[in-house]
Amino acid sequence: MKFDTIESETDARGVCTVWLNRPDKHNALSAQMIDELTGMAAILRHGTARVVILAARGKSFCAGGDLQWMQAQMQADRATRQAGARSLAAMLQSWNTLPLPVIGRIHGNAFGGGVGLASICDVAIGAETVWMGLTETKLGLIPATIGPYVIARMGEAKARRVFMSARKFSAQDAQSLGLLAKTVSQEALDLAVTAEVTPYLSCAPGAVAAAKKLARRLGPVVDEQTIEMTVTALIAQWETPEAEEGIAAFFGKTAPSWQI
Repeated sequence: MKFDTIESETDARGVCTVWLNRPDKHNALSAQMIDELTGMAAILRHGTARVVILAARGKSFCAGGDLQWMQAQMQADRATRQAGARSLAAMLQSWNTLPLPVIGRIHGNAFGGGVGLASICDVAIGAETVWMGLTETKLGLIPATIGPYVIARMGEAKARRVFMSARKFSAQDAQSLGLLAKTVSQEALDLAVTAEVTPYLSCAPGAVAAAKKLARRLGPVVDEQTIEMTVTALIAQWETPEAEEGIAAFFGKTAPSWQI
């Protein structure tokens, strides 16, 4: 499978680094990137890699949803919106259920869907200069398809501190919320990621996969019913006057009526 929006490289140890590679768009999640990440997950699931590092090129880790994708969603019919939401939800689930450890290298800012990507990592290490946020409600939308993974990572009580307010929070706050496992200087980021990767190279791959599967079953359930519920909630919100106004205001560079 040929990829245009992501890159991957696997070293002799079986450590595969997957790079989000739309630096000029701050690695925003386009329909193509979503499809390619899903395809990459399928390759990893049936390949020989032992550990995956999820990283990104450019200034940002992931700015969230692609602006052109958002505009297309606003103009689309319900069936098209549902298909787009399900595509994103399926991609996140494909990564969340990978039978090998996923280490997030969060070198730059992550908003919206970028927080979702950090949440499906087994461990996410962030540079101390990173800012993150669930910014959907500013646009009249909700963090729906990423919600199960964000709640699973933070827990409901901590997630509710940032899930609805759209406020941006620092890497240090992200660590206290449980979204990031550790924050380090930009210069120390690769060493910190390597320190997370190395122990797995002494573990039995099958046992690692079985242990991860068990951990997911013991934690909050993210199944097809949960995913479909989030898709339904997102589509319902897309169809509200608030979403229409919020997205129009964003692209028109004006303030929505609720902003004080």
